[in-house]
Amino acid sequence: MTAINAVTDYSLEGDVGVITLNSPPVNALSAAVRDGIADGMAKAFADPGAKAVVLICEGRTFIAGADITEFGGERKGADLLKVMQDMENAPKPVIAAIHGTALGGGLETALACHYRVAVPSARCGLPEVALGLLPGAGGTQRLPRIVGVEKALEMMTSGAHVPAPQCLAMGLVDELTEEGKLREGAIAFARKVVAEGRPLKKVRESNEKVEAARGHPEIFENFRKANARKFRGFLAPEYNIRCIEAAVNEPFEEGMKTERRLFGELMSGSQSAAQRYAFFAERQANKIPDVPDDTPQIPVGSVGIIGAGTMGGGIAMNFANAGIPVTIVEVKQDALDRGLGVIRKNYERTASRGGITAADVEKRIGLIKGSLDMNDLAPADMVIEAVFERMDIKKDIFTKLDAICKPGAILATNTSALNIDEIALVTKRPEAVIGLHFFSPANVMKLLEVVRADHTAKPVIATSMKLAKKIGKIAALVRVTPGFVGNRMLAQRQREAQKLMFEGAMPWDIDRVLYDFGFPMGPFAMSDLAGLDVGWVKETSKGETIRDVLCEMDRRGQKTGAGYYDYDENRVARPSPVTEKIIQDFVAKSGVNPRQISDEEILERCLYPMVNEGAKILEEGKAIRASDIDVIWENGYGWPVYRGGPMWWGDHVGLDKILARMMEFQAQMGDVYKPAALLETMVAQGKKFTGS
Repeated sequence: MTAINAVTDYSLEGDVGVITLNSPPVNALSAAVRDGIADGMAKAFADPGAKAVVLICEGRTFIAGADITEFGGERKGADLLKVMQDMENAPKPVIAAIHGTALGGGLETALACHYRVAVPSARCGLPEVALGLLPGAGGTQRLPRIVGVEKALEMMTSGAHVPAPQCLAMGLVDELTEEGKLREGAIAFARKVVAEGRPLKKVRESNEKVEAARGHPEIFENFRKANARKFRGFLAPEYNIRCIEAAVNEPFEEGMKTERRLFGELMSGSQSAAQRYAFFAERQANKIPDVPDDTPQIPVGSVGIIGAGTMGGGIAMNFANAGIPVTIVEVKQDALDRGLGVIRKNYERTASRGGITAADVEKRIGLIKGSLDMNDLAPADMVIEAVFERMDIKKDIFTKLDAICKPGAILATNTSALNIDEIALVTKRPEAVIGLHFFSPANVMKLLEVVRADHTAKPVIATSMKLAKKIGKIAALVRVTPGFVGNRMLAQRQREAQKLMFEGAMPWDIDRVLYDFGFPMGPFAMSDLAGLDVGWVKETSKGETIRDVLCEMDRRGQKTGAGYYDYDENRVARPSPVTEKIIQDFVAKSGVNPRQISDEEILERCLYPMVNEGAKILEEGKAIRASDIDVIWENGYGWPVYRGGPMWWGDHVGLDKILARMMEFQAQMGDVYKPAALLETMVAQGKKFTGS
């Protein structure tokens, strides 16, 4: 074996030249890897003993994509397009041997080879869309030529990692080899190609599948229409579609020019910058300065959950999905039966859509046990309380858990706002208490706000953060403060939405502005969806708020066909003259003169106070980093990822502009708008929260 460079070796195995890449952790296409492939191919092509060439990787994966740390930097190393062109035009068959994942530039490299073999566990995909980009090394032109236009559209706009057996079925992979024997299998395949005199297949010249779609623009029109809601606001999916249209309607080289042009537009635009920032922010959120990676963890082999309602049931599903047994405790049998029934229905619904098998349903249900006795939680390694949001109830539960649970068990609360330090102090082990704030529906929402109390031990924090990843959550660590980070900032937006309504803006005006910004829905539409009567008590209601009046009229949201909005039989909302009259009556009683409020003011009033509150949270040390705040808002509150989170967005709007407006608001409406000292400092020093 001959070393080509620090990450590449070349060896001749019989009559097959083998180029081996080894650039941990994921063999990303760094300058050294590109150089290694170029030099390795040159050596193999010049080697008279090599009748075919295999490109294979050491470690846990094939090339898993570009080295995105190089994005925007000085270009170094071999040009990937030239490397791929040389492989495609090679005088000998070139075979990519795939294990782990072939993603992005990795799959594009494999597509430039004449053949591809993979182990059954491998996955292939072009996930650039998740970074606000499109494949920039010919992937948009080659993929539809090999798998067809419809499958290419699905793969590229979803970024899906497609299992190797499916890749084989669609022609993306030519042969599957035995698991654990990729090297031998790839070499044997290479010899078969030579022995059978198979052609040097260039994907770029395979036009049959793209020609079949030519003259059928409805393929693209229908795809756009079917995915309009999912793609709303994002540029990258549309640009990926345009590239595939170019593959259908233009010669390969012209399609490549379209790909490069659109790639450049995305790369230099704000959306991709925001999405790349979000990508790194999620990874950064796992790094806790005073809780190093080698902090001992507490084994969690079983979990107890108190409460079988919407939250408790959803939380239980997360653990069962990860193969962790769960015991759910309820007070009454009917509540327990109802909760377990909802869990089964959720699983069966997923199975009916093809997400899991019927066997998976039974396996997961089998991991969830119901009980009416808290003593059944004694053996659990972690217990999560998910009951009504009242401090007295939670304190009572934690007092009992302290007596029941074994030493070393983690005691967690799912509270969304209450003081966890206060809860922890009713136990004799406050170091074992932590907040695990799941978001509803807990079996769907990605965010987990991990709340560190004053006495929470570091192993408890480390375990909770790692466990979050195991159950498919994105975790961000915060400290105790009313509403923690997400809800504390949300309160600012909710307050302004209500105030704007009393100043002359209708609920649908406010919702429209926030929807157009990129949120899934505005605050009033969200209230109607959740139910206006959540937390409302009929017996004590005195019509003191607009919500009270709506609820008293049985306008309680979508479930009653009316709330802030009126709804038709399909729950399609339309502005309500009833609500408008109620608001006008309240405004008249308050003595305020309603005014026309611009969309710009609505956006500033709703979002600038959030950025200001984020600055206060950082100032108080309730969040570690501005990027953690952005992770929370993108994954728990629907902040559009292409706008990078409130703190990143604030940086790019201009902190000086936000400060100036907050000072104006303070002068006009009072100290609730007082700028955070940290915001003033950042502006004075010309700094940004996210450093981007």
